[in-house]
Amino acid sequence: MIPNLYTFILFYFVISLSVIGYGLILFSLNKKFIISSNFGYAGLAGILVLCLYSYASSFFYKHGQNHNLIIILVGFLYFLYFNYLNFKNNRQNLSITVFFLIFYFIGICIYKTHDDFPYYHFQYTYYLTQSPSILGLGNYDLGLRTPSSIFYLNSLFYLPVVKYFMFHMSVSIIFLYANIVLIFKLLKDNFYKKFNFLSFYYLFSFIFINCFFYRLAEHGTDRSAQILIFILIGEVLSFVNFKSEIQKNLSRLFLLIALIISLKAFYVLYIIFFTIIVFYLYSEFKFQETFIHLISNYYLFLFLFLFLFILVVNFSNTGCLIYPVSFTCFEQFSWSISKLEVDEVTRWYEQWSKAGANPNFRVENPEIYIQKFNWFSNWIDSYFFKKVSDFLSGLLFLLFFVIALFAPYKKIILNNKRKVLFTLSLIGILFFEWLYNHPSLRYGGYCLIASFAFLVTSLLIEKSKLSLEKIKKRILFLIILTLVVFFGRNMNRLFNEYKQYDYKPAQSIYYHIDYAHFNFQKTIDKLIGDFKNCTKFESSCVQDKTYKLKALSDKYILLRNK
Repeated sequence: MIPNLYTFILFYFVISLSVIGYGLILFSLNKKFIISSNFGYAGLAGILVLCLYSYASSFFYKHGQNHNLIIILVGFLYFLYFNYLNFKNNRQNLSITVFFLIFYFIGICIYKTHDDFPYYHFQYTYYLTQSPSILGLGNYDLGLRTPSSIFYLNSLFYLPVVKYFMFHMSVSIIFLYANIVLIFKLLKDNFYKKFNFLSFYYLFSFIFINCFFYRLAEHGTDRSAQILIFILIGEVLSFVNFKSEIQKNLSRLFLLIALIISLKAFYVLYIIFFTIIVFYLYSEFKFQETFIHLISNYYLFLFLFLFLFILVVNFSNTGCLIYPVSFTCFEQFSWSISKLEVDEVTRWYEQWSKAGANPNFRVENPEIYIQKFNWFSNWIDSYFFKKVSDFLSGLLFLLFFVIALFAPYKKIILNNKRKVLFTLSLIGILFFEWLYNHPSLRYGGYCLIASFAFLVTSLLIEKSKLSLEKIKKRILFLIILTLVVFFGRNMNRLFNEYKQYDYKPAQSIYYHIDYAHFNFQKTIDKLIGDFKNCTKFESSCVQDKTYKLKALSDKYILLRNK
């Protein structure tokens, strides 16, 4: 084995623990920031902190290697300091975190990334490491019009030695922290011997994430968001059914919603879960108390700051506050994309998600095809029976396997104490919006269908006649079986990558990179060079930064229209 394997492992550990360190730093600022004792939520809070920093700093300077090294070391050193002071109290927390960190390492060993990674995920992230934000970025390429917090977070992982080979760390740590959150919820229920429908919902979510989303290379921005949506729905159910720590529960909800909507503009729809928060607060308290509960929560303001950054970045890239929603676009700025083009892109996304287009096929009259349910029959033939049916088969097998494991059951009687109808209604609304507008599983279908099924099934399993000891053993069995499946499927994936690409992690662990990954940056470098030489612009050699950025955006528009 050559040193790059050991180097990669070192950076993998340091980055993962550094992000947790930033969550712990946030917790140390004020007691109101402490939302959980487990490192899973500390990691998610750390992601929020680093995303806020990355968005803000990208307007002023590039995320270079030395800058990023300082950022990562600060978080890592604080993580070590915190555990040095609290080792006795955090022994279990630390042990579980390190175990999963080691166990999930196999998932990040990949050669072939997903199709969008070289197209724009890598290129957008790499651009953030080479220059401050540039106006009109979206005029260069369609993919660069859809920023994600994953790109901004990944830009902080551009480090000495490993360089850009850690740009897939964000999906890895989201997967890691989400699983730690779920495991701690199950352990807590086990400790207090209070298994209920929510315990089983979290168990289903844990199994699904590890068995269905085992390939981290395919996550992109979509599956990472859906992983967090499973936890969000669980926290919503906890909030409306078990109001023991209202402020901490609210903080977790605001944190999750903030991260979810920052991963992809489409997920801004999940702000709808604010309605259930306000409704149940108002049902328990007067209007004034509800208002105080909301505005006194620090995570609400962190959510608002992150949402503001998302709007600003979208606007500076495209002239739209939320791209590609045309009514949020402003055409009067020199870098703005026209509303007609935005509407064309929206129709293209809709056509693609409704099985009206693929690399080898385009439907005739796409504008008519996407209207109402004209697309439905073709979608059934081209997409449902190829992808959705496979997903549903796997989901049904999981449901029946777990149901059988916890049989027999008591007589099924509706438990009026379980407040789930509002949550099920919101899931239903989002599902029908998904089905009507963009019925591709990657756009939310996985989590909406699965979470609905998990919630309904969990209400049944809650009525199991088994003793608590037997329930505990069977939950432990399912957790172990899930980890075995995750490991086995990834070993099979690595074996296939070895046969197809001659991928040998022990010799070269890094994912595949070629010249196409750097096309965008080459164009930017050329434009900046042209500007500095004052050969391509009618203006004189003005070195003012604002003017320089405006000139670059105008140049992009000229490039696009040639």
